[in-house]
Amino acid sequence: MGLEGIGARVARKEDRRFLTGKGRYTDDMVVPGMKHAVFVRSPHAHARITGFDASAALAMPGVIGVLEGRQLQADGIGNLICGWMIHSKDGSPMKMGAWRPLAVDTVRYVGDAVAIVIADSAAEARDAAEAVVVDYEELPAVVTAPAALQPDAPQIHPEAPGNLIFDWQIGDPAATDQAIARAAHVTEIEILNNRLSPNPMEPRATLGIYDDAEDHYTCYTTSQNPHVARLVMSAFYNVAPENKLRVIAPDVGGGFGSKIYIYPEEIVCLWASKKTGVPVKWTSDRTEAFLTDAHGRDHVSKVKMAFDADHRIIGLKVDTIANLGAYMSLFSSAVPTYLYATLLSGQYAIPAIHANVRTVYSNTVPVDAYRGAGRPEATYLLERTMETAARELGISPAELRRKNFIRSFPYQTPVIMTYDAGDYEASLEAAMQAADWDGFAARRAQSEARGKKRGIGMSCYIEACGIAPSQAVGSLGAGVGLWESAEVRVNAVGTIEVLTGSHSHGQGHETTFAQLVADRLGVPLASVNIVHGDTDKVQMGMGTYGSRSGAVGMSAVVKALDKVEMKAKRIAAHLMEADEADIVIDNGEVKVAGTDRSLPWFQVALAAYTAHNLPSGMEPGLKETAFYDPSNFTFPAGCYIAEVEVDPETGKTEILQFVAADDFGNIINPMIVEGQVHGGIAQGIGQALMEEVRYDEQSGQLLTASYMDYAMPRADDLPSFSLSHQNTPCPSNPLGIKGCGEAGAIGSPPALINAITDAIGVNTLTMPATPLKVWTALQGVALRQAAE
Repeated sequence: MGLEGIGARVARKEDRRFLTGKGRYTDDMVVPGMKHAVFVRSPHAHARITGFDASAALAMPGVIGVLEGRQLQADGIGNLICGWMIHSKDGSPMKMGAWRPLAVDTVRYVGDAVAIVIADSAAEARDAAEAVVVDYEELPAVVTAPAALQPDAPQIHPEAPGNLIFDWQIGDPAATDQAIARAAHVTEIEILNNRLSPNPMEPRATLGIYDDAEDHYTCYTTSQNPHVARLVMSAFYNVAPENKLRVIAPDVGGGFGSKIYIYPEEIVCLWASKKTGVPVKWTSDRTEAFLTDAHGRDHVSKVKMAFDADHRIIGLKVDTIANLGAYMSLFSSAVPTYLYATLLSGQYAIPAIHANVRTVYSNTVPVDAYRGAGRPEATYLLERTMETAARELGISPAELRRKNFIRSFPYQTPVIMTYDAGDYEASLEAAMQAADWDGFAARRAQSEARGKKRGIGMSCYIEACGIAPSQAVGSLGAGVGLWESAEVRVNAVGTIEVLTGSHSHGQGHETTFAQLVADRLGVPLASVNIVHGDTDKVQMGMGTYGSRSGAVGMSAVVKALDKVEMKAKRIAAHLMEADEADIVIDNGEVKVAGTDRSLPWFQVALAAYTAHNLPSGMEPGLKETAFYDPSNFTFPAGCYIAEVEVDPETGKTEILQFVAADDFGNIINPMIVEGQVHGGIAQGIGQALMEEVRYDEQSGQLLTASYMDYAMPRADDLPSFSLSHQNTPCPSNPLGIKGCGEAGAIGSPPALINAITDAIGVNTLTMPATPLKVWTALQGVALRQAAE
């Protein structure tokens, strides 16, 4: 490890522009003639559109145009799609209801887009949008998943009778039922995973530009995967041919999964630019984000976990209903199936598993991947069940987990996944030591003396990252491959540009990718630039999500560097009349090992471009491209421990300590990894203690459409985190990386709820554990004790 290479705690290169206010986000983009857009949105959760009148709006100052769904449909713009096919257990395909970018006949959630208003300014567009008259025939609405499956529930899509999208299963139902039947003990629990809003710092935005002279479109957008956006808008939505569409995702201020998808706004702004002859920009406000950004989670599950007389798990049965909202978003079908149920073995050797998943439509915002995407739901279910079982069996939750850990690798689970490497006991031991687990009883006594209730809880998580290989996900229904690409360009003076299909929106790629190159070629970090986010500059790539940038994106860079290094060594060997096998690259020089002969890196690069003296048959230049498709997922894992104190008078929970022991494999930049874990834990704490999207069950109105009603964690809600890293390198990629971006959000919610339920003695507490909910649970305990 050098001062700037792999393993170094290098400050982020990109932070200079961010901290000085010089970032370039989509809303910062200004082009000649640009106009502003505001969308007319449905105020109803479910209604038929019976009339539309834009005459008053069109007469208002500054208004360029008002466009609605019938016009868009007449121009052949297609429906939004779900890109992952799931078949029900009877073999029938999922029931995908029609999602028009602008609703034509029916609106299905509050915020469903009906029309777009384009004006000289955003204020004029907003005023005009309020003057558009849309007549509605209001229909009954349903917002919760169990209610959507009731026989008398409102029908949301004609394509999906009873609102059922698919009824899917994985595992062996017979073996699981047999295990439960012969078990010495069966733990049963119902698990609710609350609906969340992603809330990235930067709201979504898009700028659509149509160039009539070139018949060409440009889309600036807040996207995590601009190439996929271009592919989908050209191949499925008929916005423009792929060679006539450029998608640029400049600086993006956070995504957490919510910016993976193609939303109606990108499609409509591009179409509207051609229709009106002006560039069209739309930027969401925060309430609009609550109303339209894809939500996350929202599962209701029933669980049975079977144990033998030695407290070993012999079977796990799960029945889950997942709410996918009003429409199927781009990857929504994969989240409660292959990103969730395939991780239900957790860190444990469970011989028989069966999971049944039903997904439903409701009159709510579409639900898709949110930080962790299925893995948090699986971990929460499994770790709450393990904690409950330990309490029922009267044994230590640590010992129950330890007894059931997988210890031999590779390990084939009953639900598809093959874990390649891990040491779960090492993370458990590290976390318990850091948390002073054995000293908890004394600390609890001190809290009781002060009239407080103290609890401790743990969570042992595992996740599947990389979301690859392509052949595997293709066989499971994915509509795209999940490889990644890279191009390494060595310029004539030796500086280096890396063009990557990955996309950075807070992860620090401009630093970590450059560290990889600097470490490999011995050049200064400042001489390496990372280019991403522009489909006209970067070759096709699959973007960033699922903690895949390191394991997949950087592995593609390694493959390209292999080719660059091989060519550079051939050139140097030729110039120094040495054997190619003796050439080494070190500290910015290309050397003949065991001699004093060397060339500076820039001189080898210059020789590649002057081409005056190259090996026979070699092409000039020093630029290589690679595509990398991994052989397996990666499997980060760890153990989290939370210790809390509850005030019984108010129900308020204080987090006294939070310990995270993670195994991410090899780490490029520990400081950036720690920042990722901090952010993930903060989001997990938000879910556990305060965040929840709520709808009125009668009207379908969103009740949490601002930060006045949707609570977000603040600095004083968070403790200092104690972090440690264990390392079992991943064997399936050249860097041994597993991924770290989602772990904190996966492991933290069950640790916290386990701690709070330990403190208050009520195991049925659900997320979010708000002070009111905790206080109410304690009152129930007091009433039962008084009755006894």
